[in-house]
Amino acid sequence: MNSSLEHCNISDWLRLEATVKASVYVVAFSFATFITIIIIAIVSQNLKLRKEVRYLLLCHHLLCISSYCALGVIFQGMRALLANSPLLVCWLVFGIQLILGDGILFTLALMALNTYLAICWPLSSPSLFDSFKYRILAGTWTTIILKNVCLFLIEGTNTAPAAVLKMELFCPVILNGIPTRVIGMVFLCLLLSVILISYFLIYLEGKRAGHFNSSNIKARKTVLIHLVQMGLHIVPTVIFIGLGKMCGAFFFALNLVLFGVFALAQCFNPLIYGLQNRELQSRMHHWMFCQLRCGHLVNNNGPV
Repeated sequence: MNSSLEHCNISDWLRLEATVKASVYVVAFSFATFITIIIIAIVSQNLKLRKEVRYLLLCHHLLCISSYCALGVIFQGMRALLANSPLLVCWLVFGIQLILGDGILFTLALMALNTYLAICWPLSSPSLFDSFKYRILAGTWTTIILKNVCLFLIEGTNTAPAAVLKMELFCPVILNGIPTRVIGMVFLCLLLSVILISYFLIYLEGKRAGHFNSSNIKARKTVLIHLVQMGLHIVPTVIFIGLGKMCGAFFFALNLVLFGVFALAQCFNPLIYGLQNRELQSRMHHWMFCQLRCGHLVNNNGPV
């Protein structure tokens, strides 16, 4: 079993790294969860929005982000506080966080694909996705879970069964072996290909229809913002997987910088894919007005 502690004996550095990451996860979780609750409340209260595939995918995406950050707080908190937990518990927490991380990228790919179909195949895509949306989501989550279970089985072949229940003062970072990193990179490249090809086809269709001419700056700006956001997700992840868990002051610093960029992307995701949506913006204003008005009426009426 490859772990960070087999090659790294710099416990103070590792604990500092875990403390910083846990703190950043707390901030990201608070912000992402706040926006997620607002968007899900708006979508759940509107029948039309609930039926649309893009909002179903958006809600899944936002829930993945919030849950991923929450598991990050727990896992990095266990490491920072030296919780002395069983290895199995470390595996479960880290494994669920990886599943949710894959869910973020998978839902991004599905959102890009759905946008492409809605723009380039407006007559057939709505009925196609409506018919199979739950099967697609079930297949997506089944694939994610099976992929990560297989990675854990591959990585855990060198671990004795009795060692699984052994107490670990500092939860190790696993899935650092070459086979698991190669498989992770293949899945990442596959999802990235789906996203980039979808956006490229959307751009071609928009250019053909005249939506990306020099006068329509907003459409071009939207595509650019989405591509930059993708880069903030993908580039740190590629470097993480490519380098694995390495030691030394330089790699610790690089790890924290890349993590900061990735966490920033998690914070901006609800804004870019959620609140940047015109329909959600208009409904959010109406929703906030209703919430403020209801609160004002309750305060004026007072206790009976």
